[in-house]
Amino acid sequence: MKALVTGGNGFIGAHLVDLLRAEGHEVRVFDRYPNRFRPERPDVEYFVGELGNHHEVEEAVRGIDWVFHLAYNTLPQTSNDDPIHDVTSNVVATIQLLNECLKEKVRKFVFVSSGGTVYGVPQTDLISEEHTNEPICSYGITKLAIEKYLHLFQRIHGLEYVVARFSNPYGELQNPNAKQGAIGVFLGHIAREQPIAIWGDGEVIRDYIYVTDAVKALLCAAQYVPKDDAAPRIFNIGSGEGHSLNQIVETIRSVVGPHVTVEYTESRSVDVPINVLDINRAKTYLNWQPEVPLIRGVEISWNWIKSLQLAKS
Repeated sequence: MKALVTGGNGFIGAHLVDLLRAEGHEVRVFDRYPNRFRPERPDVEYFVGELGNHHEVEEAVRGIDWVFHLAYNTLPQTSNDDPIHDVTSNVVATIQLLNECLKEKVRKFVFVSSGGTVYGVPQTDLISEEHTNEPICSYGITKLAIEKYLHLFQRIHGLEYVVARFSNPYGELQNPNAKQGAIGVFLGHIAREQPIAIWGDGEVIRDYIYVTDAVKALLCAAQYVPKDDAAPRIFNIGSGEGHSLNQIVETIRSVVGPHVTVEYTESRSVDVPINVLDINRAKTYLNWQPEVPLIRGVEISWNWIKSLQLAKS
């Protein structure tokens, strides 16, 4: 198959590109920027462009069998600051991408959605795909809107799709200088000999999945053949286990040493108290399950971050 990965130079996208090439698929990357942590692969085709540019998207989709849509222009924490930008740069741009997929007769469209935001405040300890959707940030609303448009395009035009609602991926190539991704950010602070900053009391519980497990789920999603229109096309992708931020800190201490310090600050309104995904549907239909335990994933991530020799400030 020939696959297009939008956002293919990003953290998750780069790992997906590696997996697709390892499985023998041709790969084209569409992204605004190069990967900051590694050079381009000589066996991958790279397109630089914006999702909002019709001509660039048209060129990127030409001759493609599978589209993996990972590119996104906003973050949960800041999406409420400018919802109009969130909608125009993500929802409108994705609809344009879907139109090009129809023209090129793309076989499968795999969309990375957000298991951490589309559900809103959980009503159950373990969140299944049947849980109500009441996002409390614009980011979650736009992710959900794109899911609905995918259903519409499948129903009206027959465009086959799968939605992967990710929990919190982490691992090698995750930017340790970023503002999103607790484990990567925490390890980056430690590498720079800075204290870890935690919003609230550290008892917020999340579901963390190592990045290679996450991208294997995306490949399984592309290969998944629904039996009929009623077959599930939305899947939670996570570890199925919850860990508080305080537990994450203790796991990190077990890997890097006891010298890790933490500073607690005021909690944020966008943070729901607990979010753990039920992944049984993915196990059943995609024949997938996570394999990398948390402590091993943290160890791999820490070894990689140490190799970067981050500047201390």
